[in-house]
Amino acid sequence: MRRGVGDAISLFNGRDGEWAARIDAIGRGWCSAALVKQSRPQAPEPDLWLVFAPIKRARVDFLAEKATELGVSGLWPMFTRRTVVTRVNADRLRANAIEAAEQSERLSVPEVFEPVTLPEIRARWPGERRVILCDETGKGAPIAAALAEMPADSPYAVVTGPEGGFAEGELDALGDLPFVTRVTLGPRVLRADTAALAALACFQAQVGDWRTGTIARSIP
Repeated sequence: MRRGVGDAISLFNGRDGEWAARIDAIGRGWCSAALVKQSRPQAPEPDLWLVFAPIKRARVDFLAEKATELGVSGLWPMFTRRTVVTRVNADRLRANAIEAAEQSERLSVPEVFEPVTLPEIRARWPGERRVILCDETGKGAPIAAALAEMPADSPYAVVTGPEGGFAEGELDALGDLPFVTRVTLGPRVLRADTAALAALACFQAQVGDWRTGTIARSIP
């Protein structure tokens, strides 16, 4: 990063806000810094997971990056019957999430869960976490209307399927659970990554932290 001893940096750990600091020593593979003062307090963020069927490498990198910028707190890859990708590099997802968190100046990094199958997710799902299930069949409620009925003080997850959509029975296996709301994202066929980001944007606008009045600025 072309930083040297004495240079000013900003640090965060996801708990104690952002701190101004100065580098006081650098070694091979390590760096230490002295804290100067807190520059931003830790702000509350929506407890929002993205559960997604893995897609091709370049697009899953893009998805992890943009979902982090959109404020997710967890990324959970889910293998379905039609998932083409058979392996997910969780360390690579974490690296993309860290870089996106730094660039977007959020003060936390999403947790990256190890990939599991859809039946495993269904069996392990915490019942208090509401699910917004993106239903590509068009049988769900319009997402804006569905979100308008949901409370803001609840943990959530947006769930999206693979390229080609969920297999027969998979949507019902999830959609029949009492904490799941099936939603539609409109009349056009969306790529898997587009659908995930569209749903996250709708959530943040309707239920999440886009309602705070903070003015966003663009980043390079």
